Amino acid sequence: MNPNIFREYDIRGVADRDLTDEFARDLGRALGTFQRRLGHHRIAVGRDCRLSSDRLHAALCEGLAEAGVHRIDVGRVPTPLLYFAVFHLDLDGGVQITGSHNPPDENGFKMMRGKASLFGDDVRKLREMILARDFELPGGGTSEEVDVMPAYAGFMKGNIRLARRDLRFAIDAGNGAGGPAALAACNAVGLDPIPLLCEMDGRFPVHHPDPTEVHNVELLRRTVLERGLEFGVAFDGDADRIGVIDEKGEILWGDRLMILLSRALLEERPGAAVLGEVKCSQTLYDDIEEHGGRPILWKTGHSLIKTKMKEEGALLAGEMSGHIFFADRFFGFDDAVYAMLRLAEIVARERRPLSELLSDVPTTFSTPELRVPCDDELKFGVVEKVLAHFARTHEVVDVDGARIHFGDGWGLVRASNTQPVLVLRFEAESEARLAQIREEVEKVVEDARRA
Repeated sequence: MNPNIFREYDIRGVADRDLTDEFARDLGRALGTFQRRLGHHRIAVGRDCRLSSDRLHAALCEGLAEAGVHRIDVGRVPTPLLYFAVFHLDLDGGVQITGSHNPPDENGFKMMRGKASLFGDDVRKLREMILARDFELPGGGTSEEVDVMPAYAGFMKGNIRLARRDLRFAIDAGNGAGGPAALAACNAVGLDPIPLLCEMDGRFPVHHPDPTEVHNVELLRRTVLERGLEFGVAFDGDADRIGVIDEKGEILWGDRLMILLSRALLEERPGAAVLGEVKCSQTLYDDIEEHGGRPILWKTGHSLIKTKMKEEGALLAGEMSGHIFFADRFFGFDDAVYAMLRLAEIVARERRPLSELLSDVPTTFSTPELRVPCDDELKFGVVEKVLAHFARTHEVVDVDGARIHFGDGWGLVRASNTQPVLVLRFEAESEARLAQIREEVEKVVEDARRA
């Protein structure tokens, strides 16, 4: 068993190499045993449309049945529908088989403990249980199939408030699992988007479903410009991340989208706490404060963010990657379809185009997310060395790696929790200063890697 498939937030690996039928069956045994020891008996199971998902689903369910849990099978759905099912049906947990935005030959498992994420020490506990064959297998597990799509669409109809319904926009689902759910939700609230690649196809024949990569939103961008649309949205493979294109074809990265969403939220909920992750622009945190909110800078990772939201009572959170979490009128989990509809509310009531709604945000210069290869065994040690170096002379936020403040900019160095890489990002008030900060930090990183 490859130990590297057990990540901080989930389990993931190459399907035909790491995620064998035997492994999936053992995971079902371990997860079922884990849940029953907590007094949990009713577990939702869903899967995305990847070619390996049906195989993994069958093996996982065998293990869960041996462990004696009752399975509510919600079918081939995006991850947020699995989450929704757990809340809507008041279940004891869930497991979604999904490769998210990873290559087609990969897959994985996102899990819930009750109505919260199963992550961190709990993921490591499942690994220990599999290695020790620590299973309780009374058998007798039962199952039922439940179509949660009508309830999901009905929830959206009762939740979303649109000033007008003639919005002109497109949805690119990348042939991932989110297309049918997005169209059903739009139909329920009276919207009629242009569908692009909204049919599920686990081969992803046109482009990969990852809106953080610019080339993956080119079809959407071209459609918005050629048809004169007001905006466009794209989803990743399991529709828990959103990408947005404005009417000029420009990408609204996660932190700028968060500014837009937080302003609308704070109009209705003054003083609300809004959470962003360490890679987000300083303009986000400044804007939240300027509009009367309480900004919170926190760690990257959907499980960590959901946990912090509950601790702080935050009503909105987001990541650069497009994970958007609403606890205002929603359940606090990341759902790209719901984020799309909240964006549609804003566009529908504004008299200005989307590109103008952020025209007052100060201009800064930043890099994209930079990924530097670094072995899993070394990456956290490198970050500690970088943090220690700069802490002597700079203000450094250490909630997730080292976010080093330079007064007129900042640099971030953190270890990825999902890949053998260091993640770097930089922002400054000028291009020249951006280059200087980047050069200074990257030199320290390189020295730490060689030490």
